[in-house]
Amino acid sequence: MTTPSPRRQARTKTARVLRTERLSPALVRVVLTDVDGLAEIEHSDSYLKLLFPREGVTYPEPFDVAAIRESMPREQWPHSRTYTVRGWDGAELWIDFVVHGDRGVAGPWALKAQPGDLLHFAGPGGAYTPDPEADWHLLAGDESAWPAIAASLEALPEGARAEVLVEVDGPEDEQPAPVPVRWLHRSAGQRVAAAVRELEFPPGRVHAFVHGEAGMVKELRGHLRLERGIPRADLSISGYWRIGSDEDGWQAGKAEWNRTVEQEQES
Repeated sequence: MTTPSPRRQARTKTARVLRTERLSPALVRVVLTDVDGLAEIEHSDSYLKLLFPREGVTYPEPFDVAAIRESMPREQWPHSRTYTVRGWDGAELWIDFVVHGDRGVAGPWALKAQPGDLLHFAGPGGAYTPDPEADWHLLAGDESAWPAIAASLEALPEGARAEVLVEVDGPEDEQPAPVPVRWLHRSAGQRVAAAVRELEFPPGRVHAFVHGEAGMVKELRGHLRLERGIPRADLSISGYWRIGSDEDGWQAGKAEWNRTVEQEQES
């Protein structure tokens, strides 16, 4: 029997699907209501651990991931997928899903979600909010980072300067934004890592948020820390996903991958 850690003791929360919205070919918004137990969202990158039951497995009621992990074998534990809270007003909770047809777990669920469907989750976590004292802000990433970037743009102080670079498949995936965004089209060979490297940085202290595919993050972590000289405290940077790996595999090795990258770039 596995001894539960304090993190596993967090109460499993539930919400009910109210509606879905197709924002672009690659993005589906699921709007949830009847949200049970979700406190105020503190950070613009706040995220939830969404819990998806495995096909063919019967879970005890009430659905409680801590109890499931204590009493059931690991191969029957629900799939856990991490998603940023796009919006939460106390009545409706918005979560935007990148979808690729029937690939994965969360994307197919979002495509098929119907009003009344239940979603179990844990959280929130998060750590980043734009610093109002910064001279300017750099926000860069891909589709997976867009919900956090969009929420961060809405949290910027009025008149704040922001350089925003977002990599998507093509122009059909661009989204409305409260400030100008430089949309980079993967189909045209435009990549966010190259664009950040070529960016002329404005003067003053920058507060940076760079998230997305792990390879891109690795390249830009070194560039921003070593070549641009951004202090660690002013840089929120992490891989949300990795090419060739699902979230189970990526999360299992993410901490070690981050340690290795930091050691390589600090040596």
